[in-house]
Amino acid sequence: MKNENFTEEKICPFCGQIYTARPAVSRKDGETLICPDCGIREALTGLGIDWEEQEKILETIHKSI
Repeated sequence: MKNENFTEEKICPFCGQIYTARPAVSRKDGETLICPDCGIREALTGLGIDWEEQEKILETIHKSI
């Protein structure tokens, strides 16, 4: 994945987190821009992965960035 530098601060309408990374498009409506973490959560939820496991996955992702 290409590492791009995004600087504009945005607020995720789902979790309220301020983020500067490239937004994800919500799977719920296919239009709403959400933070990367919420985008990952939506994808993992769609795979049937529970909240606790999602936390572990996100923690691993954040450590590798």
